[in-house]
Amino acid sequence: MSAISHRRTAAATGLLLTLALSTACSAGLESASSSGASVAPVSGKISITYLQKQGDQEYFVGEATGAKAKAAELGVDLKVVNLGNDANKTISEVQSAVAQKSNGVIIVVPDPAVGPQVVQTAKDGKVALLTSDDQICTTGPDPSACAKSDLVPRIGFSGAQMGGEVGKRAAAEYQKAGWSAADTRIVSAWKQDVTVCGDRVKAAKDAFNSAVPGVQNIDVATDNTPTGAQDKIAATVTANQGVKHWVVWGCNDENVQGGVTALENAGVSPDNVIGVGLGAYLACKNWSGDKPSGMKAALFINGKDVGALAVQTMYDKLKNGKDMPAEAFAPTTMVDATTFKTAGVSCN
Repeated sequence: MSAISHRRTAAATGLLLTLALSTACSAGLESASSSGASVAPVSGKISITYLQKQGDQEYFVGEATGAKAKAAELGVDLKVVNLGNDANKTISEVQSAVAQKSNGVIIVVPDPAVGPQVVQTAKDGKVALLTSDDQICTTGPDPSACAKSDLVPRIGFSGAQMGGEVGKRAAAEYQKAGWSAADTRIVSAWKQDVTVCGDRVKAAKDAFNSAVPGVQNIDVATDNTPTGAQDKIAATVTANQGVKHWVVWGCNDENVQGGVTALENAGVSPDNVIGVGLGAYLACKNWSGDKPSGMKAALFINGKDVGALAVQTMYDKLKNGKDMPAEAFAPTTMVDATTFKTAGVSCN
């Protein structure tokens, strides 16, 4: 994912760690029992394994960079592993981390269904466990059906806050465009078994409908990739030939970029598309030239901040026995073609 300069990152991360953890505590969040309460503090060098789904995606590359920088600052041995989308590799890599005597595992799971097995493996190996980005449950495959006390502590972003910002910006763009509900459709695109994605999309819908009621929404199930979203949204556009105006949002930039591309390929003018991304790492590429784009804005989320905060949180647990917050959140910023550079988004 796109990153701000090294100097600004160092300063921002220090503030982030203080604000995010204090925010989680002040919000009444309690530490979950699955954070590794039975793990004894480490007296010597700390070893942490960071397991990431889709580790070659720009956001997760940034997350790994932030984690490595924080580990170097703290004197932690850190191993980062790309799980891709392989649920079986998830389990084997957790087992490998235990066998290699890692003191803690931070994980972004490809599939939340592996949660209980991941938790049990870490518990049996007496390894502290923390998730970043996506939630997992200790007692079942579906975090959305899980009691809060059974969720593994998580570092990431607030799905409700992010989705709300996306929905509000989409509503503002819709009102500015002067469109009518009769010939407008909203596409909500996301991988529907990922809990945090559902939280984001629901919040976007709620925020938009509060400002602009009556616009019909079409839910589109995707795999959270640009090509996957493009294929599914292209089919949706084909099935709705009478629609003139389109609003597109989703779980991440990939979904919105796929939707914007599908609409462009279908001959829909950028003036008739309002795409609001979530991430900004793909959205910003639409703004780097003079060509008009249906991508009107995006919520900038910085993976570096999450990676750094996750390592700091695990370090505090292992070194000082500090309980992990149930959730801690990194900050976000809404950007567009005129503001993304000054906000620190850089497109590679």
